[in-house]
Amino acid sequence: MFVNYNSNPVDAKSYDTQRLRDEFLIEELFTVDNVNMVYSHIDRVVAIGVCPTTQRLKLDEYVDKKAFGTDYFLQRRELGIVNLGGKAEVRCKGQSYQLDYLDALYLGKGEQDIEFESLDSDHPSSLYCLSAPAHHTYPSRLITQDQAKKVALGTLENANARVINQYLHPDVLPTCQLCMGITHLQLGSVWNTMPAHTHERRMEAYLYFNVKPAQVVFHFMGEPSETRHIIVRDKQLILSPSWSIHSGCGTQNYSFIWGMLGENQTFDDMDFVDMNSIR
Repeated sequence: MFVNYNSNPVDAKSYDTQRLRDEFLIEELFTVDNVNMVYSHIDRVVAIGVCPTTQRLKLDEYVDKKAFGTDYFLQRRELGIVNLGGKAEVRCKGQSYQLDYLDALYLGKGEQDIEFESLDSDHPSSLYCLSAPAHHTYPSRLITQDQAKKVALGTLENANARVINQYLHPDVLPTCQLCMGITHLQLGSVWNTMPAHTHERRMEAYLYFNVKPAQVVFHFMGEPSETRHIIVRDKQLILSPSWSIHSGCGTQNYSFIWGMLGENQTFDDMDFVDMNSIR
């Protein structure tokens, strides 16, 4: 398990390219037949990449119990899962769920014995998971791609036409604090989350995917007066602290999974940045 510590915005102003990547980018979250876990001290979010092929993977076998101080991973946490590969089965104590491509699963606090398996080894699953501390148990639930709430935003003229798919969202199902969804940019659009904003009350994690070979996304971060960029490739993760903007511009259209946790789940609780003042 890789441990990522929070960064001070004053210190981040002096980071060079490699230090920015070390602090905020996770390049290798997905490896075959393995569970990779990143524990960030930014609101204590945990990002997990799971890639089962021929064997079933048990989550708790990869958990450092001393780091969490609990008997099992979801004893005091909730978990969101999105499938980015072939059909998968997720089992937990007394229940199992089958996830097609771009289906999501919410597992509430207290779920135990979590296992992941690909149902077709020739088309293995690739499961992205995000976990937040939880104070209450809400029912676990499968959310298919069709059941996600869809919101169209942007315009082709501004190169930001996109569809936001809300999975773990107050309008879809209750969670303690974890919110997740997927944004798909339309062909010809390359900008996300621009004009930029921050939200001091929530951090955000971006998992970029559908980034084609030889294409990249320039992820913009930093305080509005001290912006920086990080080059991101397919299935790479950005951890964005609450003080930072989080927007991107690709060399072609792409998709990303966004996840948020923090003080509230109010989606219009943003501090927009005046485009005349951003630097």
